[in-house]
Amino acid sequence: MILVTGASGQLGRLVIASLLEKTAASNIIAAVRNPDSVKDLAEKGLQVRQADYTDQNALVAAMQGVEKVLLISSSEVGQRAPQHQNVINAAKQASVSLIAYTSILNADASPLILAQEHVATESMLAESDVPYVLLRNGWYSENYTMSLATALEYGVVGCAEEGKFSTATRADYAEAAAAVLLKDGQAGKVYELAGDNAFTLSEYAAAISKVSGKTVTYQNVPEAEYTKILVGAGLPEGFAAILANSEVGASKGGLFSDSKDLSTLIGRPTTSIEDSIKAAL
Repeated sequence: MILVTGASGQLGRLVIASLLEKTAASNIIAAVRNPDSVKDLAEKGLQVRQADYTDQNALVAAMQGVEKVLLISSSEVGQRAPQHQNVINAAKQASVSLIAYTSILNADASPLILAQEHVATESMLAESDVPYVLLRNGWYSENYTMSLATALEYGVVGCAEEGKFSTATRADYAEAAAAVLLKDGQAGKVYELAGDNAFTLSEYAAAISKVSGKTVTYQNVPEAEYTKILVGAGLPEGFAAILANSEVGASKGGLFSDSKDLSTLIGRPTTSIEDSIKAAL
């Protein structure tokens, strides 16, 4: 039995879709805060169990009879460490044989503020005595293509200088997670999951120009100014600051890797940024 936490989220749903291509629905448990949000999964034959990262007892109950758990990192930045600790504690109580955790690329050497809670979680796993495997996910291509309309109108703005991003799509990362969950002998492994072809934001702008036929340029601005731009676009100030810090981290190599772990796991090249742009258009 494989339990997927955060099963109603974008990544969780994609992982389940990938698992369903290779194993029976009866082997998958969708753990969600609100079971009504995944009625469609229940109709496909999956077990749906209520669980909340903040409720360790509910997590223990949800993990009964479970062999492997995919711990998809919480979306609540700043609260991730204690929430993940609850999941790890529950897995230990339920005698789970493997936790697969979606960490961040280059976690132990990352300059990104976002990496701190991932590093803390990796340490918790190491101290837990529960066998685990680390899925260190790089940046999602969708982090940029979801704002494609804005980029087409105003150009690409950021503070990453000429830092490279080794992105892949959520579906790529989800397929890799499913592959690991279905393999034996994964305990102790660390996968640095990154797209095959990295790009700078200048190259991203050029790719948009090529695909769309409209000239788009990249404007690099100071971190503080980029934070203000994101706040002006409607993002909460704290989250805007984290995104700006992530771009500065990218300028220092934090979101680049030449690892081929991702394409090896999924058995094909990762989705190019050009194809992601085409899909978004």
